[in-house]
Amino acid sequence: MSKGEGRASAIPEHTLERWLAQLESLHPRGQAGIELGLERVQRVKRELGRHPQCPLVTVGGTNGKGSTCAYLEAIYHFAGYRVGCYTSPHLLKYNERVRVDRIPVDDVGLCEAFARVEAARQAAGDVALTYFEFGTLAAIEVFRVREVEVMILEVGLGGRLDAVNAYDPDCAVVTSVALDHTDWLGSTREAIGFEKAGIFRASRPAVCADPEPPQSLLSHAQAIGADLYLLGRDFGHFGERLQWTFWRNGGRRRSGLANPGLRGACQLRNASAALFVVDLLGQRLPVSMQAIRSGLIEPDLPGRFQVLAGRPAIVLDVAHNPQAVGVLADNLGDMAFSSRTIAVVGMLADKDIAGSLAPLAGKVDTWLLADLDVPRGASAVVLAAAVSSAGLGGRVECFASPRQAFARSAELAEENGRIIVFGSFYTVAAVMHSMQHGR
Repeated sequence: MSKGEGRASAIPEHTLERWLAQLESLHPRGQAGIELGLERVQRVKRELGRHPQCPLVTVGGTNGKGSTCAYLEAIYHFAGYRVGCYTSPHLLKYNERVRVDRIPVDDVGLCEAFARVEAARQAAGDVALTYFEFGTLAAIEVFRVREVEVMILEVGLGGRLDAVNAYDPDCAVVTSVALDHTDWLGSTREAIGFEKAGIFRASRPAVCADPEPPQSLLSHAQAIGADLYLLGRDFGHFGERLQWTFWRNGGRRRSGLANPGLRGACQLRNASAALFVVDLLGQRLPVSMQAIRSGLIEPDLPGRFQVLAGRPAIVLDVAHNPQAVGVLADNLGDMAFSSRTIAVVGMLADKDIAGSLAPLAGKVDTWLLADLDVPRGASAVVLAAAVSSAGLGGRVECFASPRQAFARSAELAEENGRIIVFGSFYTVAAVMHSMQHGR
């Protein structure tokens, strides 16, 4: 029995809602609080006393990490393994963050894990864990109790000092390096690349799917003695419109692959990274070609260029930085003709708002801009100023919430038009909630 587990019974029973409220109160900065560093989470981890016994894959990167996790999760699931996958943030329910066999863990399972972490936290000296740190420790506890056979962890922010990095991966992936979270990670790709590379480990596979990795990432991998594999040098992809081929060093290929289930040209990079991880871990986790084919076409990842059925077309995308919105713009260009494009946008104030909206210059007929009533949320007026000053074109209307902006889009939309909802997880979540409840 671990040290923390023995004290779990001392913690009063909570509903999941009460637990989440308690998590928000532990750290002075609340749910949205960010405090990078591993000392706090390491102290509580030591008190919990148990360590994962199965292969662990950590996935970081500015964009693409959620997609890569989704491919890995699906491939290993179809291969018959019991898969634990931890991602963030969630869209509608916290349970989405912690999945076993592609199913969100129920409230009871999460509450039991929270109780064990809380007992360990108190035993470690009443450590002021952040919301994300507490949730990360709890996710690992869920996976330990459920005896998963492979664990996939998505980095929350950065890498080097992120709570996920308290656990040593058997294989680490950096999907891309771009400017985002600059207040925390630095204002250049070199600075950010160093932070992302912090998830690499000595003598273990380190996979980079960025086609132009910053020198800082390459240098750090070399300095610590990681086994670095690069897109375009050690693995990659090529193919026609309907099929593609994955290749890796040594001449090995997987040909005749259907296009990935997630949309966008960048998905071939993400899928290639996932396939390379599968190959690297193949001795411990053998996977059939059928599992690979099924996993690539059936990943589950809402809010990433998610096109809803019906007319007008509705596209949900959590893109919130220049690189991600650039991909969104490219994907819109690949869609069928649209008579009119309406954008529902809400963003956080600490993002590069002007740079993020710029890829859609001349491509939006009407901007419906919304306040985000969350910590760090930007006002619609700020977004409107960015649209105007950058000369992006289109009419502008401002609203007090994404829900109101989306309701207005339904009034304006034409049958052959499209509505794109983007800018933040909060924006997409608000619209999804509104659609779910018919308002």
